[in-house]
Amino acid sequence: MFKIDALGQACPLPVIETKKALREHEVVETLVDNEIATQNLKKMVEQLGYIYQMDQDAPNHYTVVISKGNADLTEEAPEVVEPVATTDDYIVVVDTNVMGRGSDELGKNLLKGFIYSLTEQDVLPEKVIFYNGGVQLVVAESDSLEDLAGLAEQGVEIYACGACLNFYDLTPAVGEITNMYRIVEMLRQAPRIVKP
Repeated sequence: MFKIDALGQACPLPVIETKKALREHEVVETLVDNEIATQNLKKMVEQLGYIYQMDQDAPNHYTVVISKGNADLTEEAPEVVEPVATTDDYIVVVDTNVMGRGSDELGKNLLKGFIYSLTEQDVLPEKVIFYNGGVQLVVAESDSLEDLAGLAEQGVEIYACGACLNFYDLTPAVGEITNMYRIVEMLRQAPRIVKP
């Protein structure tokens, strides 16, 4: 059994590290310090169709064991979760430099985590389109520039609205400049659109 100590790691790192380990190991044990992390791991298991077991060892200490199904976890019958059917083609649109409403500081961290999580997906988006305040993420000063450049290197098309760049007086460091007509075309033709 491969073991991961994800205590103190912020979302989505426990899920990402566990998913990576499952590529090479049949059974992975992940230690986390909050219930949300256990729920996120369970959702990953639902997508993959693996076997999930969780034990709370202390108030802030959980042990999650995930098996591909080829190994026994305990004497009790483990919970087998059916995989969720998905289609692979999608694009991502980002229209702000924060994710969600409330704290802008938290929103910036969430959006940075979202873009990093895109880089760790088994299926990458076809395109990522930035408009309005979202264009602030494609500039040289962006905390997400390295992740976006990595996506571009892997063939993901990155687009930024030219009128939006002009409005904010910005120059993109990654991706192509586009216009609203082309953005509408891409959105209209997309099989699925993901918006953080």
